[in-house]
Amino acid sequence: MHRRQLVLSHAQYAELVHARDHDPRAYLRERAAALIKIAQGQSACAVAHHGLLRHRDPDTVYRWLNRYAAEGFAGLIQRPRRSSGCPP
Repeated sequence: MHRRQLVLSHAQYAELVHARDHDPRAYLRERAAALIKIAQGQSACAVAHHGLLRHRDPDTVYRWLNRYAAEGFAGLIQRPRRSSGCPP
């Protein structure tokens, strides 16, 4: 099994660092921090278990990584959720 890698351009790295350090949304700061650590060579599993303030399921960090790879920074922003009881 191979380790997922994240290669960032200078602009992408700067965008994530700015979000990690200055974004008012805590969840976005956490996601940016996780991706920066992965880009620096840590495994997503290690970041999930030991690299964040709270333990996260590795699948959660992999979802963040997949969404960032597919959609860029916009993929890290939470999407609105349906209220319960509403049909799909």
